[in-house]
Amino acid sequence: MTEPVRLSKRMSELGLSSRREADDWIAKGWVRVDGKVVSELGSKVLPHQKITVERQAAAEQSKRVTVLINKPVGYVSGQAEDGYKPAVTLIKPENRWPDDPSPEQFHPTQLRSLVPAGRLDIDSVGLLVLTQDGRIAKQLIGENTEIEKEYLVRVQYTKPGTLPEADLRKLNHGLWMDGKPLLPAKVRWQNEDQLSFTLREGRKRQIRRMCDMVGLKVLGLKRVRIGKVKLGDLPPGQWRYLRPDEQF
Repeated sequence: MTEPVRLSKRMSELGLSSRREADDWIAKGWVRVDGKVVSELGSKVLPHQKITVERQAAAEQSKRVTVLINKPVGYVSGQAEDGYKPAVTLIKPENRWPDDPSPEQFHPTQLRSLVPAGRLDIDSVGLLVLTQDGRIAKQLIGENTEIEKEYLVRVQYTKPGTLPEADLRKLNHGLWMDGKPLLPAKVRWQNEDQLSFTLREGRKRQIRRMCDMVGLKVLGLKRVRIGKVKLGDLPPGQWRYLRPDEQF
């Protein structure tokens, strides 16, 4: 890589910020390349050039919050649609988990540009992450994310007998969706009517469609973990802050 690239893209690649954040900081004169302030949007840099950011940028970034919510059925992850409310409407002081260990104080400004880092279908429940931090969003939903997501899925087999071992193996690896092979997954029985799915991708309604391919009907779906962060005891409809010591 010796071609010049956009400064904002390079900052995102280096994990300094999201591209949108980078553009904002460049416009504010908070970014230096080889010690010189670069304030023109669209500026390009070479890979060997040293990029630094002013302290104001780091301070602004540290104020950004990330919220974990136990999404109930009937809420959509992102924009309001078909009369259904978005999960962000649950983030208000009265719905904060009383056992939240974070010292962070709630302030309405935290709702600005608080976006879901990943989807959870309207009829699915469990761990949903909303963040103001572009770095976390990129980590969870970027093209090359390696972060695992774990789900508990209650199922019913729609054919006589029980699910054959060969079909369980197919759920782990071998299914195709939308003309592409699915990445290997970890799928195992938890008890006689519940499977655990651990995935590294999140195509639309992926688990429901995978189950459908092998004759399983999904009765309930709950996300219990994203990376190293677990849903734990967080009650449905309540939320808490991501702790400083927690990392996905």
